[in-house]
Amino acid sequence: MRRFLAAGSLLVALLSTAACERRHHRVQHGPCSYTFLLPEMGHCGPTGEFQVTNSLQRDSAPLPGGTAPTEQDKKLTSLQNAMENNTQWLLKLENYIQENVRSEMEEIQRNTVHTQTATMLEIGTNLLSQSAEQTRKLTDVETQMMNQTSRLEMQLFEYSLSTHKLERQILQQTQQISRLNDKNSLLERRLAAMEGGHTLQLQALLEEKQQLQELLARQAKLVALLEVGLGGSIRSDTSPHRQQEALTGALQKLLTLVQHCNGSTLQGEISTRATEEAPSFRDCAEIYKSGITENGVYRLHVANSTQTFKVFCDMKTRGGGWTVVQRRQDGSVDFHRNWTDYKTGFGEPSGEYWLGNDFIHRLTMGQHYVLQVQVTDREGNEAYSQYDHFYIDEEEHNYSLHSRGFSGTAGRSSSLAPSGTPFSTKDRDNDRCSCKCAQMASGGWWFDACGPSNLNGIYYGGRSNVLRFNGIKWYYWKGLNLMARATTMMVRPAKF
Repeated sequence: MRRFLAAGSLLVALLSTAACERRHHRVQHGPCSYTFLLPEMGHCGPTGEFQVTNSLQRDSAPLPGGTAPTEQDKKLTSLQNAMENNTQWLLKLENYIQENVRSEMEEIQRNTVHTQTATMLEIGTNLLSQSAEQTRKLTDVETQMMNQTSRLEMQLFEYSLSTHKLERQILQQTQQISRLNDKNSLLERRLAAMEGGHTLQLQALLEEKQQLQELLARQAKLVALLEVGLGGSIRSDTSPHRQQEALTGALQKLLTLVQHCNGSTLQGEISTRATEEAPSFRDCAEIYKSGITENGVYRLHVANSTQTFKVFCDMKTRGGGWTVVQRRQDGSVDFHRNWTDYKTGFGEPSGEYWLGNDFIHRLTMGQHYVLQVQVTDREGNEAYSQYDHFYIDEEEHNYSLHSRGFSGTAGRSSSLAPSGTPFSTKDRDNDRCSCKCAQMASGGWWFDACGPSNLNGIYYGGRSNVLRFNGIKWYYWKGLNLMARATTMMVRPAKF
């Protein structure tokens, strides 16, 4: 008890002294300072009667009950109250300091977080701006590269087209020179033959002229004799019956003389009648059935028309009776032609030729026809594709192709364009490609979207491993590098 009183007295004395010396209390915490107002004490110092000592005092004996408190007891009670008040104020001061310090620290942390966040956002914004700029630059570079690549591809494509065009022109010029040489040789032979023939004809004409002159002289004499005889008959006998007989005899002699002079004309009339009475054939199958079984060129009649046309008839392949509508064998005929040429036909049936889309349409629309395509490569390997039903439309529908029922040895699939594909040439583009297949692939054909076949492409002679897009093509047999030596398209009635 005495120790407690001594400690309490010391604390009260210290607080009282501090309160008398100053009324403000400043606390420094880091960069911040805090000032607190303390309550004023009633007495600024300890009384003379109250002394603080460091000596320990023994507990005094309790006062007897009912005794009034002494002055010392009152001071002790006052001191205890002061200590309690100071303790409460110290607790409040500690709580206030802790709350202010905590709020300041939280504010500092928030400011720090905000500052760091703003800094990070600024850095992120700068990075995004730099990334966007770099992306834009990369996009520009990529666009430039794509444009450059497109230009290079277009230039390469144009160079390829130019190369193909030059190749076609060179080949056409070579073929034309070859044809001109052949024609020149043929004309020279014909000229020599004509010179020899003209000499013989001139001699024959001179002899015939002399004979005619002699005949005219005899006719003149005969006419004179007839006139004399007729005049004498009239003078000697005026009977009408005698005159009629004389005139009849004279007329018979004149008719005999005219028949002798015009014998060649009568023979021509007889030949014309024989030709008109000769049998007409609609296709090679009818010729075969008539007993003619040799390959050759024959003349056919268009149905419901007096028009005729010459074709080559194959009487040996797979039963014979085939009407050939297309044939390639040596490259002597140029197949890169216009619409009109493919409409009417070109070439010679004895060699390379195209029958003509008009004739093919009229021929195949009359009845059910079978188409057979024969292909021979440079090594002599042969293959064929057969279609059980084949025909083409009229010109108003662009000679569209119709076929079905594929079979044969030239590939597992049909290389012919699908049914409904129109015909195209270099001057009439009907294909389903914007690239104009007839110009790129050469020739007239049922191209579809350039398609897997073109038997009318450029005929390349010799052996070569170079892939040529504009050559003869039957893709599902030999691919793009066919290098065909011969091709044939021919038709025959299905009921042959």
